[in-house]
Amino acid sequence: MTRTHETYDGDVVVSGHGLPEWLRPVERSVGTIAPEQLSRFLPPESGGGRQSAVLILFGDGARGPELLLMERASSLRSHAGQPSFPGGALDPEDGDPATTGPLRAALREAEEETGLDPSGVQVFGVLPRLYIPVSGFVVTPVLGWWRERSPVAAVDPAETARVFTVPVADLTDPANRATSVHPSGHLGPAFLVESALVWGFTAGVIDRILHFAGWERPWDRAKQVPLDWRT
Repeated sequence: MTRTHETYDGDVVVSGHGLPEWLRPVERSVGTIAPEQLSRFLPPESGGGRQSAVLILFGDGARGPELLLMERASSLRSHAGQPSFPGGALDPEDGDPATTGPLRAALREAEEETGLDPSGVQVFGVLPRLYIPVSGFVVTPVLGWWRERSPVAAVDPAETARVFTVPVADLTDPANRATSVHPSGHLGPAFLVESALVWGFTAGVIDRILHFAGWERPWDRAKQVPLDWRT
């Protein structure tokens, strides 16, 4: 799905109308990015995998543009303690996974995890589906503009350790960038921001968004951060 002004079922809209100018580079890139340009991990051709969605939410903060992230509880079986976008698996009531289901799921999960008011979010784009092999999730990244901000915090401490925002300026700062080294040998982008190490799927998507939006600054790819063996 690409940007449109069509309304689905009266309650789900994907629209670029009224976005701030600084967000336009992200909006313009949405319809041009191919799946293989985002990740080497793509959904199985067999159609397998558990359908899910994440909300990539941009807002205006005290230091300019920022992204909403959360840190998963350390007790979780999957991706424990890892910073991530709000999101999760689609429920039957979310609707068709091939059309608007991921939009509803991303907003619903964000509300359940962070207390975010979905009515203040304007969905302006959807990126190609990606795959997380370790969990078997097929993930649809849903892009949103935090048009009307609402209070956010960890709703369930058993699932979410904390909810926080990261200025885009910090994400593009070369001093905060590194290459993560997984015990398996896999290398990937990483961000050291807000007392957190953002890596894996989340860091990979952020890295590509910064690149295609033209926000990326040269950084030292030889700077490595080893990941703990428990990850």
